[in-house]
Amino acid sequence: MAMTPKSAGDRAEALALAHLLRHGLSLVCRNYRVARGPHARGGEIDLIVRERDGTLVFVEVRARRDTDHGGAAASVTARKRQRIALAAQHYLGRLPQCPPCRFDVVAIDGDALQWIRGAFDA
Repeated sequence: MAMTPKSAGDRAEALALAHLLRHGLSLVCRNYRVARGPHARGGEIDLIVRERDGTLVFVEVRARRDTDHGGAAASVTARKRQRIALAAQHYLGRLPQCPPCRFDVVAIDGDALQWIRGAFDA
């Protein structure tokens, strides 16, 4: 049975989360979404995790079968980064205090997983 884009994305997120948990981070939230309005796309954060030191990490998970067209990491466009930042601002606005935070990307190209810490700034 062929994998659907949704099941492929779920699998990639599960692989990324398992990798992060093995490195001592803890899961805070999965698939945090915020809407902008009825006709405007909002943003989504695939994983929100916390480092042992309390840093909140917003993680974008990207997967590609191969590195054609630049690979998974290259698919995090400026527009995608804006949407992630929008969702992160919304999430942080709900907290009583803003902890240190950063934006990471977990890029999966075929069987190769790359964790890019501090991949971009908001």
